[in-house]
Amino acid sequence: MAIQVNEDSRPVKVGKDLDDLCINTIRILSIDAVQKANSGHPGLPMGAAAMAYVLWTRFLKYNPHDPLWPDRDRFILSAGHGSMLLYSLLHLTGYDLPLDEIKRFRQWGSHTPGHPERGHAPGVEVTTGPLGQGFGNGVGMAIAEAWLAARYNRPGHELVDHYTYALVSDGDLMEGVASEAASLAGHLRLGKLIYLYDQNHVSLAGATDLTFTEDVGKRFEAYGWHTRTVRDGNDTEDIASALKEAQAEKNRPSLLLVRTHIGYGSPHKQDSFHAHGSPLGVEEVAATKKALGWPTTDSFFLPPEALAHFRQAIGRGAEAQQKWQRGFDAYRAAFPAEADEWDQVMGGRLPPDFAAQLPQWKPDDKPVSTRVAAGQVLNALARHIPNIIGGSADLNPSTNTALKEQGDFQPPEETSVPPAEGAVGGAWSYAGRNIAFGVREHAMGAAVNGMAAHGGVLPFSATFFVFSDYMKPAIRLGALMGLRVIYVFTHDSIAVGEDGPTHEPIGQLAGLRAIPGLTVIRPADANEAAEAWEVAVQRNSPTLLALTRQNLSVLDRSHARDAGVARGGYILAEAEGGEPQVLLIGTGSEVGLCLKAQARLKELDIPARVVSLPSWNLFAEQEGDYRQQVLPASVRKRVTVEAGATLGWERFAGEEGIIIGIDHFGASAPAEEVMKQFGFTAERITAAALRLLGRQEEADQEETDWHGQGEASVAPTSSAEGHS
Repeated sequence: MAIQVNEDSRPVKVGKDLDDLCINTIRILSIDAVQKANSGHPGLPMGAAAMAYVLWTRFLKYNPHDPLWPDRDRFILSAGHGSMLLYSLLHLTGYDLPLDEIKRFRQWGSHTPGHPERGHAPGVEVTTGPLGQGFGNGVGMAIAEAWLAARYNRPGHELVDHYTYALVSDGDLMEGVASEAASLAGHLRLGKLIYLYDQNHVSLAGATDLTFTEDVGKRFEAYGWHTRTVRDGNDTEDIASALKEAQAEKNRPSLLLVRTHIGYGSPHKQDSFHAHGSPLGVEEVAATKKALGWPTTDSFFLPPEALAHFRQAIGRGAEAQQKWQRGFDAYRAAFPAEADEWDQVMGGRLPPDFAAQLPQWKPDDKPVSTRVAAGQVLNALARHIPNIIGGSADLNPSTNTALKEQGDFQPPEETSVPPAEGAVGGAWSYAGRNIAFGVREHAMGAAVNGMAAHGGVLPFSATFFVFSDYMKPAIRLGALMGLRVIYVFTHDSIAVGEDGPTHEPIGQLAGLRAIPGLTVIRPADANEAAEAWEVAVQRNSPTLLALTRQNLSVLDRSHARDAGVARGGYILAEAEGGEPQVLLIGTGSEVGLCLKAQARLKELDIPARVVSLPSWNLFAEQEGDYRQQVLPASVRKRVTVEAGATLGWERFAGEEGIIIGIDHFGASAPAEEVMKQFGFTAERITAAALRLLGRQEEADQEETDWHGQGEASVAPTSSAEGHS
């Protein structure tokens, strides 16, 4: 054994013995925390401790006393069930995560929840747990790093120069989102993306050879990744050698396949799924400590030599950050404008004039779809907000989200492939702001989350609304993390038309509105679309825009009260001829129908108020007096209209209202015909209002007009209508 002696004559381990002690410290601290909680996943920290130790003590660039230093390396524990590995590393290396928090693992109010959550413990970059999402987040972080480096670095001034690392598991690599993200990363040649694969061949239900027998290395080589096998996950020198090779690989992301043993050191549970998701048990913890040569059976014992070695990270990190700061000071002297912009984007601030030149539309302008209008607004914003960056899932011509003359984010090399649709004159480089995600919605959602979590960029994604189903796991996690990201969805209703039910969203609005922390906005015309974007870029949480395929008339808002999407709902057109007898409440394309119904009701001497309600959650954020002003409780006759599921509308319809929606799948036909057949017409809305007011005969006549003298091919009851 290699030994040194302190001044007090106490022997201190060095070299391999110190490495082994530190690695076992990670293992023992992790299993003690899991055992105390009587809940958790001890096997991964025990098996992956050696590679995590090598990464965190020899390669990872970070400052425990400033976890948000911009040029730090990013580390993601994609296999979030092994959270105690990360918590152990954070405590041992000196982050503000006291041992008492480790002892409160998985307990109410602790900073050590069951899976890592961004914002709970310093040093946790993203919320992980749903397997594969962290893998995709890392790809987004590497995109953000590459873009920031291309935009801000100058010869002799490397302001941005860091890696993105992740620890991924067998389960991560089984998930489809990881396959999509890996394909994208390989295409983009993200050489500063390095993943350590904890290849222990065990998942929750048993050995992976039950389901997962592919050659992972060959798959990733086909994706365009550099791969390297480490045959012994406890061989620290081979792990270090593999990491050096990965860092030297500039044009390919790297996957290091490290053969580990789940539950390493446990006499009876090593290499067994029993070590995956349950505490080892008191007796097995004691047996494991004995097998690893641990000096005590006491819980949460930290050897002083190991702790001192880990805490050297504080000095290393401070020195690295100070060196970077000196470089940044020199950068500011040489490039003051670029340095000011850097401060702005890294601080998440918008230029003061960001909305100065947004397009506006007048009621006599020709009809325009909200997807087209929103695309014009996005381009206007991108000319003033330098760090808006994003793209679509191979749908730029349909989603209208191409940033014109902003270049394409692609590997900076010669290519014969033309630029993205609309990216006129844009060069292929990492400075481009149009990302071609390809037909990869799962990866796109995870990647834009990672970009937002990295910081410095304001990312957006785009696809058809019905494919939000593919992105929902990522959207949910974006909301959980409170990320500043914008999810753009077009083709927002059955008015998609000819493409039929496979492309016509029904329940998507209801499902996405149910996600806490997600702002969902469905604008009613071009001006509301502009306001929706203006709201979205100012939110410090995710925003979803649901936009139409079909053209909509520009609404006359000259008489609107407190007009604006920012309040979530507002009085678009007040009742004429007295207090309103009925409220007509709609979102999106159906608001125009409400205005037509209001005009018809006026002819029948019925004052009706039209309320545009583009965002339920923004409306809910308003003070009670305002909400009461828009939707007074005294007006109990209400008709709500939305070309989507009726679920949730009862809160606005009230006890006496009628909800017009659709709770079944659509049909293939021209948009106008589909909308008519399923009852989204001014006549239908008028009839509903008349019925609420007891004017049954007139209501019947309006419905006759809607059905075209009763010849509709779809029965009126196919769309939900009734008292809520």
